Amino acid sequence: MEVVVKESYEEMSKLSAELIAEVIRRKPRAVLGLATGSTPLGTYKELIRLHKQEGLDFSRVITFNLDEYVGLVHGHPQSYHYFMSENLFKHINVNPKNVHVPDGTAKDIPGFCRWYEEQIVKTGGLDLQLLGIGSNGHIAFNEPGSSLGSRTRIKTLDDKTRQDNARFFKNMNEVPKYAITMGIGTIMDARQLILLANGAGKADAILKTCEGPITAIVPATIVQLHPKATIIIDKQAATKLTREYPAEPRVLVLA
Repeated sequence: MEVVVKESYEEMSKLSAELIAEVIRRKPRAVLGLATGSTPLGTYKELIRLHKQEGLDFSRVITFNLDEYVGLVHGHPQSYHYFMSENLFKHINVNPKNVHVPDGTAKDIPGFCRWYEEQIVKTGGLDLQLLGIGSNGHIAFNEPGSSLGSRTRIKTLDDKTRQDNARFFKNMNEVPKYAITMGIGTIMDARQLILLANGAGKADAILKTCEGPITAIVPATIVQLHPKATIIIDKQAATKLTREYPAEPRVLVLA
């Protein structure tokens, strides 16, 4: 695990996009795990710029998103299908047939989750997984206490997570109580991880993730065990760290 502290959100977003771009340049049929939420927006904006201005080619890239709310139709403005379309997919030349986002409207959710895992395996596995982190230390929607070996499944969302996400809805009653999420075991199978965090509100979670013991109560701590993980944060998110960390990764591409 490597921790990189950048001066600003813009700088961390640019670095994470360049790491992703290098994977695509090296392997045009790269299999990418993607995240939603406000944190990766800067990364997606930079990837769009790289595509439009520097010709970064997504035509053979395959994507799998981490999660989706249960019960939201794909066109709902807070669904992750809608989020990914608006903030990345419709701005790049990705083949819609290569895009995978969990289906929160599936009639047989356990069956869908098994199918989702099978599709990841069929593509050869995730080359890179992009992650955010919740203020309670969750990754994807693997809430505190989640099994560290878990696979794609339905999860009940913690009250803290629903409160954090309530700003995207009219009121708390509209915030879904359940989500489909990749499991921690699925995430850890990716050949490379990038975890992003910015802002003082993530400082406690980052301290525990980078310098605390590995525990299911803080699911993101499992990243410490990944051999090719890069945690990229801004200075605000780094305020509680007790060690010094570099401003640049040791190696741009983790082969």
